[in-house]
Amino acid sequence: MNANPFTPADLEALRQAHALLENPGLAARMTNLIGAPVEKFLDRLPGGWNAQIGQVTRLALSKAADAALFTLDDKPGGRSSDWWHKIGAAATGGVGGFFGLAGLAVELPVSTTIMMRSIADIARSEGESLADPGTRLACLEVFALGGKSAADDGAESGYYFVRAALARAISQAAEYAAGSVAVEKAAPPALMRLITMVAERFGIQITEKAAAQAVPALGAAGGALINTLFINHFQDMARGHFIIRRLDRHHGAEAVREAYEALNRRRED
Repeated sequence: MNANPFTPADLEALRQAHALLENPGLAARMTNLIGAPVEKFLDRLPGGWNAQIGQVTRLALSKAADAALFTLDDKPGGRSSDWWHKIGAAATGGVGGFFGLAGLAVELPVSTTIMMRSIADIARSEGESLADPGTRLACLEVFALGGKSAADDGAESGYYFVRAALARAISQAAEYAAGSVAVEKAAPPALMRLITMVAERFGIQITEKAAAQAVPALGAAGGALINTLFINHFQDMARGHFIIRRLDRHHGAEAVREAYEALNRRRED
């Protein structure tokens, strides 16, 4: 473990990451947009939606992982292009909003690919190498870091809780991720298990997004706004996650976790 002390800049970065990762989740942001709790519109979703959501999200994640990460140069550092990715997500959300829930299955893989590319761009800006299989898996991990949700209790939504829940699956998947994190027909079971676990948590956010899009007369403009909130939310999760990973590399994971949890205790006091 690197025993370098935390500099003032490191502590400020840690506070930024904590603020991003522990803030209210996507449902709260969309509630502010549509003026009513997202949960109010869950019953507007088609019958059997919950049964379909796992398949839809797994497919979206696997296609996104295959398509997005390899369109970026492996040049760690520099600034990420967050706004360009927001514009792309808004455009796809507008199309999806025009067609309503019927268009979500088509729109979701496209918007998820845009988000994955943005997440990888943020990872690169925080010093990650996209040639590192661990970085690619960490990009996938971001989709499980959906923030606090009405479907989670407080103990199951914290950043380190989610990382711990995924740790074994990530470790096993890393053995197979030397070239790609895509799900091919013969994908290793460990990699499939990781994507399934991530999809279960990402699916909560997809359900909330779909419920918001079920609001009558929301239309294309509303769909664009919801997708902008959607990508902004996961950009925040990515920024916080890769700040933590950057600090881990300098100070050791245990020291960073202790400092992070001290911020949790301070907020509770």
